Amino acid sequence: MRSLATKLTLAFLLVGVTGAVLVAVIVQRRTRLAFDEFILNREQQVLVANLVLYYQNNGSWEGLPGNLPALLADSPRFSSDAHDDERNWAGLSLVGPDRVVIFSSLPNQVGKTIAKSILERGAALELNGETIGWLLVTPNARELIPNSAEDIFLRNVNRATLTSALVAALLALVLGGALALTLTRSLRELTEATVEIARGRFGKQVKVRSKDELGDLAASFNQMSLDLERATQSRRQMTADIAHDLRSPLSVLSGYAEALSDGKLTGNPEIYTILHQETNHLSRLVEDLRLLSLADAGELPLLLQPVTPQALLERTAARHAVTAQQRGITLRVAVDASLLQVNVDVERMSQVLDNLILNAFRYTPSGGEVVLAGRAAQGKVELQVQDNGSGISPEDLPHIFDRFYRGDKARRESSESGLGLAIAKSIVEAHRGQISAQSSPGQGATFTITLLAG
Repeated sequence: MRSLATKLTLAFLLVGVTGAVLVAVIVQRRTRLAFDEFILNREQQVLVANLVLYYQNNGSWEGLPGNLPALLADSPRFSSDAHDDERNWAGLSLVGPDRVVIFSSLPNQVGKTIAKSILERGAALELNGETIGWLLVTPNARELIPNSAEDIFLRNVNRATLTSALVAALLALVLGGALALTLTRSLRELTEATVEIARGRFGKQVKVRSKDELGDLAASFNQMSLDLERATQSRRQMTADIAHDLRSPLSVLSGYAEALSDGKLTGNPEIYTILHQETNHLSRLVEDLRLLSLADAGELPLLLQPVTPQALLERTAARHAVTAQQRGITLRVAVDASLLQVNVDVERMSQVLDNLILNAFRYTPSGGEVVLAGRAAQGKVELQVQDNGSGISPEDLPHIFDRFYRGDKARRESSESGLGLAIAKSIVEAHRGQISAQSSPGQGATFTITLLAG
């Protein structure tokens, strides 16, 4: 099977040859017609002059048919030969001043009256400012005399036209081949890079050689390759994190179960509490992973219902009032009572707010403050959880919604899974909303949930 470059080259060649042939044919035909018209006009002018001179010498058109061969002698196109004295005559007609045909090489024309519209297309014969008749000529094909000036001229024109067509075809081949190679070079590089990606070697980049559609394709491919590489690295890291988070409680459960089974430990309420806590930890981790899986597949079930932002935030604050008091943190709600309702799954959105509040409690010292705020913004509703705690470092801020990401490196060995904010982001996006965070170290953090007003 031919390569794309070969096919493009042949296509360009075909277009070039076709165009060159069409141009050559048109030029040749138009040149011949223009040349014949030029010769006809020149010889017609000679004939007109001879006819006017004949009328001037004789005072009328009487005897014209018999003297016509002599008048045509200076006009080869209209002359006759000895064997067929009218075969080479063009459609030649002489019309008198009364618009009646005096002579015609066409049959059944003598004596006919010619319409003025037809005479306007003929050559008027004038003598001393008076119209003495009209000459009507119907052009016909003319046989060129070999090696005559006309024949040599037309042969030179045809030869030049053919040479031009061949040069155009050659240029089409050369330029088409060069253009085809240029176009397919990027495609070849993309094909090779695609094969590399198919083999699992992500991150492969190709050179963007142009700013056209092929350049856009190459740029999109490069972005896709980088995204695949990042996704693969994230998947590997997530798998390692899941294994780590599962291994810790399983190790505890396995150790205690083995010790109890071997009789090295005697069951007591403290041991049973530890086993229960680790089991709950595993259950929460598995449930979090299941929720994220449903969100990724777009199958997270939502029971949407209208609720006012004030009611939603006040309900959340009531659930955490005791915890805030125990930590010495002020928890308050600041909501514009005129905010429109939002359509949300109350339980899911409460889960998001719970996660944000607990996260704020974790980094807000005693004596600090956590504010649940609500405000309108360009036809949407914003729910905010603000704290004045330690804040988030600039290097951690872009990654806080990533799965298993823990900004506080000291908590890597704690029971925190690192899925809380990732789950919050998935739930908010399932509501067709957005969640974002702003923070500066030492100045607290603000998490904003943007929802459509309903």
